[in-house]
Amino acid sequence: MAPMTLDSTAALLIKGYAWLPDLRRRSDGRLVRTRLLGHPTVALHGPDAVPFFYDENHVRRHDALPGPVLDTLFGRGAVHTLDAEEHRVRKGLFVGELTDPAGVAELVDRVRDEWQRTFARPPGREIVLFDEAAHVLARAVCAWAGLPLTREQTERMAEDCVAMVDGFATAGPRHLRARRARARQEQLLARLVEEARGGASRAPATPFDAVVRHRDADGEELDARTAAVELLNIVRPTVAIAWFVAFAAHAMDRWPARRHLLREDDGSYSEPYTETYAEPFAHEVRRFYPFAPFVGGLAATDLRRDGEEIPAGTLVLLDVYGQNHDPELWRDPYRFDPERFMRRAPLRDELIPQGGGDAKSGHRCPGEDITVAVLAALSTELSRMDYTVPEQDLRIPLHRVPTRPRSGFRFVPSPT
Repeated sequence: MAPMTLDSTAALLIKGYAWLPDLRRRSDGRLVRTRLLGHPTVALHGPDAVPFFYDENHVRRHDALPGPVLDTLFGRGAVHTLDAEEHRVRKGLFVGELTDPAGVAELVDRVRDEWQRTFARPPGREIVLFDEAAHVLARAVCAWAGLPLTREQTERMAEDCVAMVDGFATAGPRHLRARRARARQEQLLARLVEEARGGASRAPATPFDAVVRHRDADGEELDARTAAVELLNIVRPTVAIAWFVAFAAHAMDRWPARRHLLREDDGSYSEPYTETYAEPFAHEVRRFYPFAPFVGGLAATDLRRDGEEIPAGTLVLLDVYGQNHDPELWRDPYRFDPERFMRRAPLRDELIPQGGGDAKSGHRCPGEDITVAVLAALSTELSRMDYTVPEQDLRIPLHRVPTRPRSGFRFVPSPT
């Protein structure tokens, strides 16, 4: 029988990203045991823990995500909540043409074009980069996905997707805004799905059409609300790249030499692994800055790990933030150093800001390639802009999940 442990819910809310690494350091290398919301919980850490966690014979997702997270971040009935064949068939929506190299390249081009249109005539006023990036990303991904939205609806989509991400891990007003945002967008997209199904049959030439026509493992079309949920699971993660764009700006402001390398990138910096400096820079932004603190599931059966028993039904956490800052994996882990990715790509179960395992068959985010490519493109675009950075609060509070620079990174583009 596992020893009695204290509940850590309050400590998690207070410490945020630092909670699990602190708990792990006090465990002397043993399996971390605690309780969250009264539920027995264990935390895993390290590259060897990643395949263990993502093995569906060990950890399941069905019924693992709490209702507040489903009602804000992922949505009820989302692919994140499925296992086994149901998960593999549904995930086929996200790992086919949507995320193949051509699809990724098309989305990156749309994002870059939207960014350049936005800043073609600098307004000469202060801009909050986080907010502007969210709107740029929303306009690009909604057009790429083929969503039949008006300009006004697209701008509201940007704000609602930000609210969904910003409010999933907290209580109070942020959480209520996230719930309202999800309900509003699910209702709108479900109506668009129904209208599309009532019209002439179309080939799945866009992500919107693919979701509308998708059939699950049972051979049935998704109901309109579930289809809306999965459409949001295309748009919302893309808009969430705004967090990383703000972090990229923070890095360039704090370490100007990195901005210079991006600005002057001629493809000669990172042989033999990549053709540009931007991709290592994007990887290091995702490693260095805090985004997801951990991911979780439920023990599918009685398990044994590190010589200790994990009873079936135990909440199992994978320490994402701690792994991305583990000194046993990363030399000088709290030093921002894109050069660590210049000579080789990060290993699959080594760098896990968006989860681990295999993106095609497992629960790793299928949009990770999109995130890296879009972030690399926008980091380069930003590095080549002339702007001034006024005095502001650029601190990044680790107790807030998800966090970002307090000011959102305010800047004033220079007139061309």
